[in-house]
Amino acid sequence: MLNRRIKQMWWSERGITGIETAIILIAFVVVAAVFAYTALSAGLFATQESQESIYSGLKSVQSTLELKGSVTATANNTGNNGHIKQISFIVANVLGGEPLDFTAPDEDASNNGTAASTSTNKVVINYIDQYQKVSNLFWTFTPLGNDNGNQMLEQNERFEITVGSTTPGQDGGNLIDALDPDLGINTTFTLEMLTPAGAVLIIPRTIPGSVDQVINLH
Repeated sequence: MLNRRIKQMWWSERGITGIETAIILIAFVVVAAVFAYTALSAGLFATQESQESIYSGLKSVQSTLELKGSVTATANNTGNNGHIKQISFIVANVLGGEPLDFTAPDEDASNNGTAASTSTNKVVINYIDQYQKVSNLFWTFTPLGNDNGNQMLEQNERFEITVGSTTPGQDGGNLIDALDPDLGINTTFTLEMLTPAGAVLIIPRTIPGSVDQVINLH
């Protein structure tokens, strides 16, 4: 009788141990499955993020402008006390670049050489020297060579950008109206051309010690 009782207790303990072991194994399997799913999801998310970054980088590079040819300055008055009223340069898309909207800025009613506050121009040109920074200057463009008649700068097209109008105080104004002090001799300045996508085109130049009517700024 005693031996039978002991055997029943022993078999009962074996049953409990087997259930506990099964529970532990199931828990390990569940944890491993959750971990694997999490790792897989993280890997897919990281891959997607990397892909988006690559595409964004390619789009940024493909939308970058490049300078073609020289930068010229037109004087308002010449000589040792001369000042500059306009700056012109030619831009094109880099190889394989996407079209860029070059809708010119609206003229400010005060003709102060900057774009109107309500202007919707996508391309913004800023001026910087040691004395000042002027944002969103007034500018115009002229197509050179191939031109399909729209305001988009596309492959195999070149636009000549002119910062400032021909006459001070008219047609939006020019650098004489926008800058204080004026852009004069021995002044180092920088033009920043910002586009909706792509790197900023930086154009640093220095006005020589004497100003001619038209200057090639090397």
